[in-house]
Amino acid sequence: MKSPMIAAALAALALSSPSQAAPRAEPWVATWAASPEAADPDPDEPLMKLQGQTVRERMRLSVGGQRIRVRLSNQYGSAPLTVGAATAALAIDAASVEPASLRSLRFRGSLAVTIPAGASVLSDPVDLPAPHGAEIGVSLYFPGRVATPTLHALALKHAVITPPGDRTHAAHAETEALSESSILVTQVLTDSRAGQRLVAAIGDSLTDGDASTADADRSWPSDLARRLAGGGVSVVNEGIAGNRLLADGPIASLGVSGLARFERDILSLPGLTHVIVFEGVNDIGFPGASRQGFVLADAKNAPSVGDMIAGYGRLIAMAHARGVKVIGATLTPCEGVDMPGYCTEAKNAMREAVNRWIRTGGTFDGVVDFDAVLRDPAHPSRLLARYASPDHLHPNDAGYQAMADAVSFKLLR
Repeated sequence: MKSPMIAAALAALALSSPSQAAPRAEPWVATWAASPEAADPDPDEPLMKLQGQTVRERMRLSVGGQRIRVRLSNQYGSAPLTVGAATAALAIDAASVEPASLRSLRFRGSLAVTIPAGASVLSDPVDLPAPHGAEIGVSLYFPGRVATPTLHALALKHAVITPPGDRTHAAHAETEALSESSILVTQVLTDSRAGQRLVAAIGDSLTDGDASTADADRSWPSDLARRLAGGGVSVVNEGIAGNRLLADGPIASLGVSGLARFERDILSLPGLTHVIVFEGVNDIGFPGASRQGFVLADAKNAPSVGDMIAGYGRLIAMAHARGVKVIGATLTPCEGVDMPGYCTEAKNAMREAVNRWIRTGGTFDGVVDFDAVLRDPAHPSRLLARYASPDHLHPNDAGYQAMADAVSFKLLR
């Protein structure tokens, strides 16, 4: 006769047998992302003065699906932050969403969530069918004062800040103020399919999309996402304006170094298969340079070509340890930029040396030659006029499109 203990153990084994195993967790892939940044003091930024208000902001999905999840980050908050309500819906414009698509976001079943300082939370799955390239509006109600928000400064999308009150379920959000930054949302995930790939771009303002048309999604990662729409490849943008590969920014909003944030912003992305590294222009340009009288970095701290190569090698090793392929992008020219000391003959020579290694070093799994695409053949240290924005550092919309067009599908296999 079996003892009660043995009978209980056999019952437990039966429940855990393969035929009785719980279904596998639903797979997810990032379809949109933005790197979290600390906020610099700015009395004119409405996201720095939130109290009892709702913010509605938009994200364009690289790949579609039937369900989504949204990640909120209080990475740079100095205290726990409460979100009193949150919704997601298909967006019509900055202020309006399709009423029938409005869905409440829950966090472990709760409509409200308090995010500890330095932490993030992921919403429960919610049914929200959306095709490739659909734009969703996420609305967040902050019942209290937001003293130290986690932002993405160069969102290049107008976010709506409403008058006081929970306006998360409004089809049209009344506008009290607008911002071109976004707050808290760092990822949108969608249910993935077999063979789904995810390409993440890490870089600086050249990846973030500086000088592209606002509200038009014209950064090169956005252009690449449109090229690949429907092909089973998601593309997300983890650029931060002013970012560097080896060193943190001279001000908080320029972010920690690419090396420091690689795990957080890139390797943690659900479904990641490829990363495109387009970072290093500011490592070369910042030391000894100034902008509007502000010294960007001490010239004594200038990296060498060897330092840059070692930094890229560390990123590659980290990615390869996760089975992720790494594509290197050559650094683009900057002659004519209005920042004293940023673009000199010596720095251009260093840029060319780094580019030679990227092209021929054989360490990356593939190379996309953005320098060859954007430079003026008659004057290789400057951008081709038809691709240059007025600042001579960032491409215009046509230049960003040319960069996206230069990414070979073969690199993403």
